[in-house]
Amino acid sequence: MGAGGGQAIFTAECSHTFHFHCISASVARGNLVCPLCNARWRELPSVVQPQPAPVPRTLPQPLPMHRVQPLPTRHVPLHGWQPQHQSDEPQVFDDDERVEPPSSGDGGGDQRQAAASSRSGGTLAVTTHTEYSAVARDSSRDNFAVLVHVKAPGMTTDGEAAAGDAPRAPLDLVAVLDVSGSMTGAKLALLKQAMGFVVDNLGPHDRLSVVSFSDGARRVTRLLLMSGDGKATAKSAVESLVARGGTNIAEGLRTAAKVLEERRHRNTVSSVILLSDGQDTYTAPRWSRAAGAAPNYEALVPPSFMATGTRDWSAPVHTFGFGNDHDAAAMHVITEATAGTFSYIENEAVIQDAFAQCIGGLLTVVVQEARVAIAAGHPGVRIGSIKSGRYESRVDEDGRSASVRVGELYADEERRFLLFLSVPAVEATDGETALIKVNCSYRDTAGGAHVDVTAEDTVVARPEQVVDAELSTEVERERVRVEAAEDIAAARAAAERGAHQEAVRILEIRQQAVAQSEAALGGDATIQSLGAELHEMRRLVSNGNSYARSGRAFMLAGMSMHAYQRASANMVNMNGPMNMAAEAASFATPAMRAMLLRSRRAREESSVEQQPPSKAGKEAESSALPEPEVVNQ
Repeated sequence: MGAGGGQAIFTAECSHTFHFHCISASVARGNLVCPLCNARWRELPSVVQPQPAPVPRTLPQPLPMHRVQPLPTRHVPLHGWQPQHQSDEPQVFDDDERVEPPSSGDGGGDQRQAAASSRSGGTLAVTTHTEYSAVARDSSRDNFAVLVHVKAPGMTTDGEAAAGDAPRAPLDLVAVLDVSGSMTGAKLALLKQAMGFVVDNLGPHDRLSVVSFSDGARRVTRLLLMSGDGKATAKSAVESLVARGGTNIAEGLRTAAKVLEERRHRNTVSSVILLSDGQDTYTAPRWSRAAGAAPNYEALVPPSFMATGTRDWSAPVHTFGFGNDHDAAAMHVITEATAGTFSYIENEAVIQDAFAQCIGGLLTVVVQEARVAIAAGHPGVRIGSIKSGRYESRVDEDGRSASVRVGELYADEERRFLLFLSVPAVEATDGETALIKVNCSYRDTAGGAHVDVTAEDTVVARPEQVVDAELSTEVERERVRVEAAEDIAAARAAAERGAHQEAVRILEIRQQAVAQSEAALGGDATIQSLGAELHEMRRLVSNGNSYARSGRAFMLAGMSMHAYQRASANMVNMNGPMNMAAEAASFATPAMRAMLLRSRRAREESSVEQQPPSKAGKEAESSALPEPEVVNQ
């Protein structure tokens, strides 16, 4: 139904055009829905009258200003290709809505720091804990553990307040949504409901762009401010989504990268959420699996999203595997490459909760570009290694200094890094040994100030003798967690090669060690939750069927959570004591838990509203109605 031929045409809000005679009957019936993209029209499109001197048929019709037809995809699908509709997308995504300049003004660093402090609960805190408080002076120790603990400042607003109301760094969010044929029906309805919750909880200074993908990908909305009009537009766009076609994850991510790369304005925080329920059917690495080779899933990730040593995590991609048929390995690799988190949503009904927990963190980013620097405090002390998970760490060749790149932190979020030192014997005159000096530098997102925080020097007492030295609870807890995370990875590797009983045995031995640790015997909630997590993994890796159905995804989501010490939605869909214990100690911040609670309340209210009233309810409602008024004849 392309426009032209000298006939009157409609130009719709979604920028599609139609012959008047083709669409008039539908409009007359009140069917204000675009037949191409299913966008709902809020008003009748304008009628464009034919030009008195139309362009000759031998020449191409002019396109609307600043708009071109997209080039066809260069990827050849594995299964027959059905192209999406042709859209009048701009060639360059530089039409994002303008953001307001920072409110801290043009003052100097002190003014910016004051503005930052007013928006958060102070500065980042850095503390250290030694494995033991004392080491005999005539003894040397290898692998003496020291814990470096970093905690971000909290938000000054009540956790129950709407996220958009808190004075905080605004967010640019791109939602990349799978609308392939397998999303038809209840899945798509649940996705739309979840996105409605996201829109409702974004603030007026946040911006959202929606990208959908199936055979190809399209930008459904530009980066819009989530004010009243922006929210209405975003919700309408999401409601217009229709499920059909294949699964082109790579094209969806490329479109998201294009949105962020070509925007004219930038909010302080940027992030991407990617949801898919299937396996990529378009990208070349998929073919390698048929040949027995491991797919190169990193090919799905645009270069601009890759976390590198020269760039902090400008736009982490948080992935959500929806149901039991998604490619968990692909989703996990995407998050590892971009410093995001992978969440497994087995129970499709809780997709909204998973999104809620994620944005609860994204809406409270208080620290960026954080870097921990460590220096040896005594000439004989050497830094041997650092347990930092997926955070890039470095120990200099001489062992005298080390560093960890932390990146972004949510409000109240914590990071713990275990260092292993060589501690020398000392002279009798030395009452203590300075082990390390720790400094953390970062940028405060609210005021833009660069902040340096230095911890107190880490020292260990050096008495002549040490009797019944007490082990640090903080160090013990982190050691138990790190060792468990390493065994989870080993068990997953065993399960991948089909050695399921070996995987079960690895997890069983580790679960027993966790249960016997001093932290667990002391009632530590984090360690008790870890034991429950290992128990669930044992069940899911016990055979090939359960591992393929949900075990792989559950384990990869757990590995993602431990590698970044950041909450994922791995357990929000699980019921019973494990779920409660996990939520109590799953790295979730107060803001994330508050947003999750808000989502559950909203779902419960929606469920009650959708239920038909019972017979008793109808009778009670009828009895409460006023008696009809009798009109005297």
